[in-house]
Amino acid sequence: MGNVASAFWDQTYFIEKPRFTEKDLGDQTGKVHIITGGYTGIGLELTRLLYPLNATIYIAGRSPSKAATAISTLQAAFPSSTGKLVFLQLDLSDLTTIKPAVETFLGKETRLDTLTNNAGVMVCPPEWTSAQGYDMQTATNVYGPFLLTLLLGPILARTARVAETGTVRVTWAGSFAVELLTPEGGVQFVNAQEGEGRLKGVKEGVNGEACYGQSKAANVMLGVEAGRRWGGEGILSVSFNPGNLASELDRHLGWFQILLVKTMRHPVYLGAYTELFAGWSPEITPEKNGSYIIPWGRLGLIYNRKLAAAIKPVSDGGNGNSKKLWEVCENLVRPFA
Repeated sequence: MGNVASAFWDQTYFIEKPRFTEKDLGDQTGKVHIITGGYTGIGLELTRLLYPLNATIYIAGRSPSKAATAISTLQAAFPSSTGKLVFLQLDLSDLTTIKPAVETFLGKETRLDTLTNNAGVMVCPPEWTSAQGYDMQTATNVYGPFLLTLLLGPILARTARVAETGTVRVTWAGSFAVELLTPEGGVQFVNAQEGEGRLKGVKEGVNGEACYGQSKAANVMLGVEAGRRWGGEGILSVSFNPGNLASELDRHLGWFQILLVKTMRHPVYLGAYTELFAGWSPEITPEKNGSYIIPWGRLGLIYNRKLAAAIKPVSDGGNGNSKKLWEVCENLVRPFA
């Protein structure tokens, strides 16, 4: 069976039921979590799993009205919860909004147990660019989450020193697209040798689907690299393919693409179980730091050889691009940190 066929078999059509659910998750009193995009789609479904267990959840995003609706709905649905739902305003496509949001969070909390980098965009109109002029998909899916994670690294490390081993985590949203659309090298750089590097985008002639696939491959690479860099501080980092879901993410697709993906879409709530496993399952131990999680919560494999080579360091026969990607992102976001 070919690599893509193996991935389809494993991640799209024949998927076992979730093996780790809210019934397996203990009381979350005193635990603090951030979910980007936690007021719609998969993020909302994940919030719905955690809030009844008394978690404090910061729902990060750019829409106060959507957050207010989600918060009031959840509070009405689970009146006995002693948890908290707090809106944290930021726009992942505008790097200037992220540090103020982190400062707001740090002014209210002394711990962070889990950061779920859930929010993202897919195949938005090519003329859209971020506030800093970058490709919109790359900015929203990669640069914004990277800066948010980088700024929250210290509080994650402090929490790891007092929390149960393996419970402090950051998770990164990948996609099945990494199996189909990962470019040569895992990601493609512009001016990476000159210290002003970035990822190639629509300005460099990369089409929307390819930009999306690259952004998700980048998240898998960053998930592995964060595990290497921060594992010694007790922080686990994993990436995940939430599954092909009937969410708002495909709202910019053409009619033919929508018809095609409809043949393999699943209910949105199932994707929350993938994220729940990634962020909370005890099956992910420090020895499994950097793992890739597949639907609906299983340790998975990367079948795409280009991405697998990018994840490996040069010393292990890879091309070392995960390390290079981290350094490029770190340099790019430095003025906003």
